[in-house]
Formats: sequence, C-alpha cells, structure tokens
Amino acid sequence: MPPDAKVPPRAGVVILHGAGSCKESHHDYARAAVAHGLAAIAFDQRGHGDSDGPMDARMAQDVETIAGVLRAALGDEQAPVALRGSSMGGYEAIIAARPTQAAAVVAICPASASGLRRGLSADESSFDADKPALESFLEAHELEPAVRELAAPLLLLHAEGDERVPVEHSRELAGAMTSAGSRLIVIPGGHHRSIQHDQELQGVSLQFIERALGLGARQRRL
Repeated sequence: MPPDAKVPPRAGVVILHGAGSCKESHHDYARAAVAHGLAAIAFDQRGHGDSDGPMDARMAQDVETIAGVLRAALGDEQAPVALRGSSMGGYEAIIAARPTQAAAVVAICPASASGLRRGLSADESSFDADKPALESFLEAHELEPAVRELAAPLLLLHAEGDERVPVEHSRELAGAMTSAGSRLIVIPGGHHRSIQHDQELQGVSLQFIERALGLGARQRRL
C-alpha cells in the first residue's frame, strides 16, 4: 500500500451524549476520532433530538444495537469498539460495556444512577422519558458494581469544578476499578461540560482508546 494511502479503520467508538443533549454536540469528538483512524458513530438517544419515543429501560440495549451497526459498517462482527460518554452518556457507557463487549470505556463526569433518578422525580429532565420504566432501570443498575465487574479498561475524566456531578463521585468509582490500564484524571477548575470539547483531553481519551484496542501507528495514519 502506498505510504500516503488511507488505511481503512478496523475499530471504532460509539459516542453517547448526556441528558437533554444530542448527537450534534459531539461531532467535534467524532471528527477527532476519525482523524485518529477510528470509525465513529454518534446518535440521538430515545427522547432526544431526531429519535422517536421516550427514553426507557432499553438505554443499554440501544447502545448495544448501535455498536452492532458500527461493527457492521466495519465489516467485522468482532471488531473492537470503545464507548465514550458524557454525564448520562458516561453512566450508559459503563453500564453497557459488558453487553456491548466494549474493548475500552471513556466516561466523562459520569452521572450516578441516584442523581439521574432525582432529576426524573423532580421533573428536572429536559427530555421525553418513560419515568417508571427508566427509574426502574436506574434503580437496578448502579455504577460501582458495574465498574468493579468491568473487564475493559476504564478512563474516568472529571472536572473539579463540575457543578452538577461532584468530582467525588468519580473518585469513588476509581476506588472500584479492577481492570488493568484503568485510570482517573481529575482536571482543576472547569465545569460539567468543559472536558467534552477540550481538544487536548479529547486527544488523551483517544490515545487511551488506541492503547486499549491495540492500535498502532499504521492504523492511525491517514
């Protein structure tokens, strides 16, 4: 293959937005992933953007479905796939990692199940939700046990200045990490959304994914 030829991606990342957000909010990260030689897919979750129907107990199942779509596009049902989510999306990335057989997980300021339930019960959610079904799912899926059972390496990124999800939540989750290569990075200052669009930290997460997926320089070269 000529040195300047594009190398088709053989791995990818599913990008999960937060509550009340949409896929367009993470197109910058998708572009960065593509520049690293990864395939990338972002989608509107139920109750958000262009997707129909309320968010319900199928949130993890939907992530698994989208990962299957990405693997089909790569032409390999066993292609390594990473999950990258922010806030509610960070919660989902951790919860969906096992059924998705994710090879790496990046969770940015991940929301807790209890925090998401409080938002629903207080009518603070800015999206359409089947509240009984979603609350039941959240009650049955806490993050700490899921983190402890993760086989894939987990990168937690959290801003100390996060006004919505306290940084202590990620510190507690870090104490439950057992998978090799997992780490917590706490960023001084910032706010709940600042890490999502920080180019340097996007690069850090993509390098983490590359290492976890075993991708070399040839895969990254475009």
